[in-house]
Amino acid sequence: MSHPIMKKQKVFETINIFDLLSEEIVFLILDCLNTNPLDKKSFSLACKSFYSLESKHRKKLRPLRQEHLPKILTRYPSITHLDLSLCPRITDNSLTTISSACNSTLRSIDLSKSGAFSGSGLLSLSLNCKNLVEIDISNAIGLKDAGAAALAEAKNLEKLWMGRCKLVTDMGVGCIAVGCKKLKVMSLKWCLGVGDLGVGLIAVKCKEIRSLDLSYLPITNKCLPSILKLQYLEDLVLEGCFGIDDDSLAALKHGCKSLKALDMSSCQNISHLGLSSLTSGTGGLQQLTLAYGSPVTLALADGLKKLSMLQSIKLDGSVVTCAGLKAMGNWCVSLKELSLSKCLGVTDEGLSSVVTKHRNLKKLDITCCRKITDVSIAQITSSCTTLSSFKMESCTLVPREAFVLIGQRCHSLEELDLTDNEIDDEGLKSISRCSKLSILKLGICLNITDLGLAHVGMSCSKLIELDLYRSMGITDTGISAIAHGCPDLEMINIAYCKDITDTSLISLSKCSKLNTFESRGCPFITSLGLAAIAVGCKQLTKLDIKKCHNINDVGMLPLAHFSQNLRQINLSYSSVTDVGLLSLASLGCLQSMTILHLKGLTPSGLAAALLACGGLTKVKLQASFKSLLPQPLFKHLEARGCVFQWRDKGFQAELDPKCWKLQVEDMVGGGY
Repeated sequence: MSHPIMKKQKVFETINIFDLLSEEIVFLILDCLNTNPLDKKSFSLACKSFYSLESKHRKKLRPLRQEHLPKILTRYPSITHLDLSLCPRITDNSLTTISSACNSTLRSIDLSKSGAFSGSGLLSLSLNCKNLVEIDISNAIGLKDAGAAALAEAKNLEKLWMGRCKLVTDMGVGCIAVGCKKLKVMSLKWCLGVGDLGVGLIAVKCKEIRSLDLSYLPITNKCLPSILKLQYLEDLVLEGCFGIDDDSLAALKHGCKSLKALDMSSCQNISHLGLSSLTSGTGGLQQLTLAYGSPVTLALADGLKKLSMLQSIKLDGSVVTCAGLKAMGNWCVSLKELSLSKCLGVTDEGLSSVVTKHRNLKKLDITCCRKITDVSIAQITSSCTTLSSFKMESCTLVPREAFVLIGQRCHSLEELDLTDNEIDDEGLKSISRCSKLSILKLGICLNITDLGLAHVGMSCSKLIELDLYRSMGITDTGISAIAHGCPDLEMINIAYCKDITDTSLISLSKCSKLNTFESRGCPFITSLGLAAIAVGCKQLTKLDIKKCHNINDVGMLPLAHFSQNLRQINLSYSSVTDVGLLSLASLGCLQSMTILHLKGLTPSGLAAALLACGGLTKVKLQASFKSLLPQPLFKHLEARGCVFQWRDKGFQAELDPKCWKLQVEDMVGGGY
C-alpha cells in the first residue's frame, strides 16, 4: 500500500507550475522576450501549452519567404502587423492567402521590397481586410493605375507609402483620394507620373492629412494652395520639387498654421525671397530643412528670424556665408538642432556666433566643415554643454588638444562622431567622462592607441556602437577593454586595424548582443576567432570578413550552425571554397552575399551553393562567372527574387592608411 506522502509527491510532480499562471501573466512574460528573435521560438517549444500561448500572443510577423506564409498564418491567428519587406517576391496568390487568413485582425502590412504583386492581390487585401489602416507598397515599380485604384477599396486606410511607384499617374492617385478619405500619412516620393492634378485631388478629398511627402514630383504652384489649406497638415516634404519657385511659396502667406516640419532640400528655384513667405503663414514651424539649396546669406537668415517656434534647421551641403551665420545668431529663438554638414564657407567666426546664441543645442553636425579650428570647438563646448549628439567628421584643422574640451564640458553626449580627426589618447581619456555615450565613431583616427580606448572601455558602459575603421594604433588590448567594459555592444567596425588577432574576437564573443561585425582587412584573424564570434554572438545579422585571408571553410561551419540570424555576409578575398560556401545553406535568414575573388570557388560549387541558399535576394559576383554558369540557373534564381550584381574589378593591393588618407584628401580637398 502506497504511503500518503508519496501520493502527494506524485501529484505535485505531474503539475506544471506554469499551468497555474493566467494567460495574461504568460503574455507579460512573452512581452519581455524581445532581445533575441529565437527566444520566443525556444519558449514555444517547451511544451504544448506554451506553443499554443505563444501562437495567440504574437501580433507582429516578419517572415523571410512567401512559401512559408500559409503555414505561418495558420500557426499565428492573431497577427495585426505583417512585415514582408524581407520577402523578395510576394505574388497575388500570397496576398489572397493573407487576406483570407487575417481578414479580421490585419491592421498593417509592409510590401516595400516585395515585387511581383499587382492590383488583383491589392484588391483582395483591400476588400477583405476591413481593419487595414497602414500599407507600404514603396518600390512597386511595375504597379500601374489599376493597382493603385484597388487600394481605394481600403476605406479605413490612414497611412500609405507609395515611394518609387513610377508608373502610377494622377488617375491612380485620384482613385485613392476618392476612396481613402481617412488618410493621415501619405508618401508619393519619386512617383514621377503624379503631378498637380493628383496631388490636388489628395488635398481636396483627404482633409485629415497630417504628413505628405511629395519629393521629386513634377508639381508646380498650381497644387500648393490646396495643400496649404489642409487644416491638420503638420509635415510637408517638397525635396527636389524643381517646379516650385518663389512665386509658389507665396501661397504660404495665406497661412498653414498647423505646419510643424517643412523640407525643401534641393529646391534650386527657391531663394530668400520665397522663404520669407514662411514667416507670414507658418508661425508654428518647428523643423526646417533647406539642404543643398539657396546660399545661406544675411538676407536669407533675416527672412527666417520671425519663425518664433523654430527648433531645428538643417542646411547640409549649402554655401554658407559668415554674415548669414551671424544673423542666425541673432534670432530670437533657441535652436535645439543645427546641421551644417558639408556646408562650404563655415568659419570659426560664423560658427562661434551661432553657438554662442543657441546654448540649448542638443544636436550639432559640422561634418566636413574643414575650415574650423580649435576656436570653434572651444566656443561649442563652453556654450552648448548639454549636447547629446555632436558630429564633426573630417574637421582636420582641429588640433588634438581641442578634443579634451569635449570631455571636460559636454557630459550629456550620447553620440559622438570624430571620424578622420587628430584626436589622441588624451582626448579619448577626456571623452571617456561622457558616460552616456552609446555611439562613438573613431574611424581613421591615426593618433589613438589602446591606452585611450581602455579609458572608453572603463567608463562608457552604455556603448552600443563603436567604429574604429582604419584606426591603425588599436590592437587586441584595446578591443579587450571594450569587450569587458561594454557588454551591450551591438556593432563594432575594426576594418583594416591590421594588428587585430583572434584574441580580439574571443574577447568580443562575450558581447552577446553583437549584431554587426566588420573586420575586413585584418590579416591575422583566422577561423578560430570567427568560430568564437559565431558561438557567443548568436544575434549576429551582418558579417564582413573581406580580405581576412586566413579565414577558410573551417570558419564557415560554426557560422552555419550557430549564426541562424545572419542575413548579410561578405567573404571576398578570403580562403573560403565551395565546401564552406555550401555549408551556409543551413542559414535560413541569409539574404545578401558578396563573394569576389575567392580562389577556391568553382562554377559547379557556386551553382550548388546558390541553389541551396534559398533565401538569397542579392549576390555580388565576379563578372567572369557570368559566362561560366548556365543561364537557366540565373533565370531560376531571379524568379525566386534574387538580384545579381556583377563586378569586374581586378585584385587590389591594400594601401598604407596614411597614403590612403592622403589620396582621399587630394580628391575632396579642392572643394573645401
